Amino acid sequence: MSDSEESVPTMPVLQKRPRLSISAHTDGSGDDGDDNESLSTISTLLEEASNRSDTPTQQSGGRRFGRGKNKLKKCKLQYKCTNFFKEDHRQPIFGISINQNQREGHPVVFATTGHNRISLYECQENGKIKLLQAYADPSTDENLYCCAWTFDDATGQPLLAAAGLRGIIRIISPITTQCVKHFVGHGNAVNELRFHPMDPNMLLSVSKDHALRIWNIKTDICVALFGGVDGHRDEVLSGDFNIDGSKIVSCGMDHSLKIWKTDHPKVVAAMEESYTYNLAKSTRPFPTYSHHFPDFSTRDIHRNYVDCVRWFGNFILSKSCENCIICWRPTEGDSKGTDGHVSIIHRFEYKECDIWYMRFSLDFWQKCNHDVYDQLM
Repeated sequence: MSDSEESVPTMPVLQKRPRLSISAHTDGSGDDGDDNESLSTISTLLEEASNRSDTPTQQSGGRRFGRGKNKLKKCKLQYKCTNFFKEDHRQPIFGISINQNQREGHPVVFATTGHNRISLYECQENGKIKLLQAYADPSTDENLYCCAWTFDDATGQPLLAAAGLRGIIRIISPITTQCVKHFVGHGNAVNELRFHPMDPNMLLSVSKDHALRIWNIKTDICVALFGGVDGHRDEVLSGDFNIDGSKIVSCGMDHSLKIWKTDHPKVVAAMEESYTYNLAKSTRPFPTYSHHFPDFSTRDIHRNYVDCVRWFGNFILSKSCENCIICWRPTEGDSKGTDGHVSIIHRFEYKECDIWYMRFSLDFWQKCNHDVYDQLM
């Protein structure tokens, strides 16, 4: 449940700089209206990363993928870098999210989180980036790790959720330039936020407190809690809904990946009740549903922290600090339990990413070449 506004200070909006734009790095020029005090050109330095860039020690006997016979193949890139810049707080940027709810033809808008700052940008022609808004958390101790876009189902206006070290989930309205809500419930840092693909009000949060939660941001209710007896035994680093929202996959520092079904009758009932529950007419708090047993669990994919996981149709993509993203799926016929079997489909190997808490993502529709998909199936 959300705390009162008195217990958590409101988040001020930094001065807008609508004229700020950063030109493509290829020519090194900038607009006359650029504000160099806010953003400056970046030269990537891994030494500036915080403690989340410290790679955990590889377990003895653990095999590191990408060595030996599986040598990397040089492939021609299908993209090119058009711009890069550095935010003035000079701290690592942990989260980035593109607003995929924009109408066709509208410019691409994305948000970043780092230090105690949330910044909103617009992509313009010729690789230019325009700063739209910036928000600063009132606590200088805050370190924001993640953000996720959704929209108000009544007005259609965009909303942005952000959270981090202090475990406070903030809901920001870029239209009113205000933090309209905040939620406190996790006992520690929130590492990732994801919205339900079919319900813009259902927000998934994963935390250092070993648990996952689903929130109804419209009615301010914590709908469900996933964790406990057979849940994660260490910090949960990442989670994701599948394309229809019927399942959640999660991963963390315990090297495990777990699947939780959200189409379970009790979870569905809790989601429906969260829309009709009225605290003023009830003598008890909302009965948050607690789910202690994942529907599938494995530790056979990675030998180290699993810091990012995404659904890819019926497959799952996950990565650790092994210079490798692995495509896999649970073996058919597996049910509840902690000893599930997996089929590894493919290893996507790359170089120079053996630090942890580096994320990847897919487009909203999880598109892939149909011929490739048929071969994998």
